[in-house]
Amino acid sequence: MKPHVTFPFYPTIHQLVANSDILVISCALTEQTHHMIDREVMLVLGKEGAIVNIARGAIINEKELVECLVKGEIGGAGLDVFENEPNFPEELFKLDNVVLTPHHGAVTEEACRNLYDHICKNLDAFLSTKPLGCGDQGGM
Repeated sequence: MKPHVTFPFYPTIHQLVANSDILVISCALTEQTHHMIDREVMLVLGKEGAIVNIARGAIINEKELVECLVKGEIGGAGLDVFENEPNFPEELFKLDNVVLTPHHGAVTEEACRNLYDHICKNLDAFLSTKPLGCGDQGGM
């Protein structure tokens, strides 16, 4: 039996951020989430708070993020996605409170090898009219 874990629910992004030190963004980019993290949300997070975006760049209003970081209105940011990829604000390179990484965490040698092997097995199966694999390759 899985242990029961209760997480607090906050009906608005502002309430969530007011009760957080670090905001990790990992949601889909939709009409509702486009620029969901704006200056107002960042100011609620405050000077001690940090934003980590591993979702899509346009969930954060990037112009307002840069302004808040430069002015020290939020503590920091960890970004591996940007609003206008492959372009990104040059100002971010100058800041000590920002970590920038390329968005290719799944592009490892092992993951690429597993994908290649899986595709080859599925092609062989398809051409032999055998059932295709389910994608249960490690790392994929």
